[in-house]
Amino acid sequence: MNTFSDIVQTMPPYLFSQFQKKKEELLRRGVDVIDLGIGAPDLPPPSFVIEALKEALDAPEHYTYSPYGGCREYREAVARFYEREYGVKLDPETEVLALIGSKEGIVHLLQAVLNPGELALVPDPGYPVYRTAVHFARGQSLSLPLDARHGYVPLFDALPSSVYDQAKIMFLNYPSNPTAATVDLDTFSEAVSLARQHQMFIAHDAAYSFVTFAGFRAPSILQVEGAKEVAVEFGSLSKSYNMAGCRIGYVVGNRDMIRALSVIKSNTDTCQFIPIQKAAVAALRNGRTFIRENSRIYEQRMNMMVERLRELGIDVRRPKATFFLWVPVCDGYSSEQFAAKLLEEAGVIVTPGTAFGPAGEGYVRVSLSAPIERLQQAVERWKQVDWEESAP
Repeated sequence: MNTFSDIVQTMPPYLFSQFQKKKEELLRRGVDVIDLGIGAPDLPPPSFVIEALKEALDAPEHYTYSPYGGCREYREAVARFYEREYGVKLDPETEVLALIGSKEGIVHLLQAVLNPGELALVPDPGYPVYRTAVHFARGQSLSLPLDARHGYVPLFDALPSSVYDQAKIMFLNYPSNPTAATVDLDTFSEAVSLARQHQMFIAHDAAYSFVTFAGFRAPSILQVEGAKEVAVEFGSLSKSYNMAGCRIGYVVGNRDMIRALSVIKSNTDTCQFIPIQKAAVAALRNGRTFIRENSRIYEQRMNMMVERLRELGIDVRRPKATFFLWVPVCDGYSSEQFAAKLLEEAGVIVTPGTAFGPAGEGYVRVSLSAPIERLQQAVERWKQVDWEESAP
């Protein structure tokens, strides 16, 4: 019998699909599972976005193929959004590209940028799809080290200059999934300077830039002078506007990288359904108030969870952004052991930190994408577990 490609055979299973199977198994057994594992917003999109989608669905002309790069109205809306929020001017023709969610764009970008064997720098801990994308492109991943002592800010000096000379692209992700770390513009300035010096690309994943708390405003890497020479930035409407199932995002910045990505995309997909792009236009144009209210809800949940976990003696940091908490595990437990015990004995799903790289050991990621009442129940169940008992 013929075998499948080595890419498929060597691809590690997607952790979150494994958790979904375990969750379904527990539900069949009658367990009331509280899922704080996956970062899927539980709140609805703005009503005006739903109305825009409904209106667009009634137009017969919207059932044709979309332009490959996204409809002009959507690309212009992204460009105006960047000018309004960041003071960054973008050419909607050459510096903006519509995506079927930023995850799709990240995977396809690596196929456009990397040749087999070429090196990509990937944050550790970091979103697993970065390494997956490198694997699909038959490249090599090397960890860009991050650690708790330095607030999970990139330790650029930890890698020798020769590594940057070899690297083709570097991933950054702030606000960070999974650590919820944030950076200021100085970090991006340092990254851009490094990339220009070593002729290296940067891909910044900004999926959580508009889930922020206490007045914090996450910067864009494109605010750095010269950033467009080396960098693109991925954006998503999934988290800011609760449109995860719509699968709509964008990439902006360096026109050469965007042109290369568009070559891959035009040969593999025909962009997102036009009514969804029209709904995204409404979100980008009119969603400022909604974003603030959305973040206020997550901040309320976050404050409650931080206080309750601290009452249990857990030293958890209060983040400035994202709807994740990066929680240290109890002494004597690995991340996977801790997550497994919490699931089996409390029916609460959290994600072991090692799902995001070796440096995630000692932590679990807790998603706040559940009603506050369910989060309170999760903490109560957490409290009932005997953590003094030997690790499994």
